[in-house]
Amino acid sequence: MNEIAEKLAAGDRAALARAITLVESTRPDHQAEARAILTAVMDRTGGAWRVGLTGVPGVGKSTLIEALGGHLTAKGMKVAVLAVDPSSTRSKGSILGDKTRMGRLAVDPDAFIRPSPSAGTLGGVTRKTRESMLLCEAAGYDAIIVETVGVGQSEVEVAGMVDVFVALMLPGAGDELQGIKKGILEVAEILFVNKADGDNATRARRAARDLEAALHLFAPASPHWTPKVLTGSGLTGDGIGDLWRTVEAHRQAFETAGAFQARRREQQVRWLWSMVEARVLEAFRADPGVKALAPGLERAVSEGTLPASEAAARLLKAQTVKGSE
Repeated sequence: MNEIAEKLAAGDRAALARAITLVESTRPDHQAEARAILTAVMDRTGGAWRVGLTGVPGVGKSTLIEALGGHLTAKGMKVAVLAVDPSSTRSKGSILGDKTRMGRLAVDPDAFIRPSPSAGTLGGVTRKTRESMLLCEAAGYDAIIVETVGVGQSEVEVAGMVDVFVALMLPGAGDELQGIKKGILEVAEILFVNKADGDNATRARRAARDLEAALHLFAPASPHWTPKVLTGSGLTGDGIGDLWRTVEAHRQAFETAGAFQARRREQQVRWLWSMVEARVLEAFRADPGVKALAPGLERAVSEGTLPASEAAARLLKAQTVKGSE
């Protein structure tokens, strides 16, 4: 593990990929190894720009990320993309095709793209995305872009792990997306109307005006920043420079207010308790007393012969009794 940590700190891409694989593994020995690596490199973390990016399917997330990533590497920055792919609720599998959708960025020596399965987690963010971000920072990447699946109220989780949250919007989407818009308008700090090219240019400007008007209905997520609405195109590259300058302005506003590091510290504490909750749930499910009772109680609840609240109480009692013995 020390060797992997040393290679990771030296910017070795294979070591970074291996470390993320350990982080994502569910095997207890792999999890222990991942924790050892993270502990060894923690002093090298925290220096990257952390950007969350989301949008409905078809909005052009991969195209825009490729354009943004190329813009940043051209400026001399190293960029890591953590692209969360949706997992099938039936097969539990994922396509993990982000490297094929970002062909140019995938071969850029200053870029690292890591597709990961969402595994059904809230907000389309893997449980281990936070740790993967730290590993990328330790490997010397200057900007970490987290691409998430879908949009909605669950994207609050995304906003809670990055420095700035960007929502991509479609021009002329109409009323069918109003419910989605409402969910992300409460947490989005930058709204980028993508595909503002060709015949879409006029619709994009109109959509931007509508979004600016809608933002007045919500209190800003932070007193230090008023959400901005931009237009552009990941396909043509228009507006990509403005997008990154707005990301820089967002960070400057928080640093000037003395809130940037405070926000990160709050996030780290939330990450801690999120980890605790996950580990406690795993231990609870693995408890012999719980495992013995669970199938029968699940069957009774599904058949409607036992309230879920009573089943939960019995499971908790089974685990508590074992612990007291």
